[in-house]
Amino acid sequence: MQPILFILGFIIDALGKVLLGISVILVHGIVYKERKIDIKVLREIKIEKKLSILGIILIIIGSIIQILFMIK
Repeated sequence: MQPILFILGFIIDALGKVLLGISVILVHGIVYKERKIDIKVLREIKIEKKLSILGIILIIIGSIIQILFMIK
């Protein structure tokens, strides 16, 4: 029973991180569309958005690897 709870907690934790990353991406998208800030900031937001997407992908891949390792 404990391994199941551990895996469940791990999955919930990973989903929380992914949702947090998605919310950051959405906010950056809204700010980017507004265009009420200077070009330098818009460029930085674009870079941060790409890094956030990469971070989400890495969280998902890492979670899958850890779950597969725990199952074996």
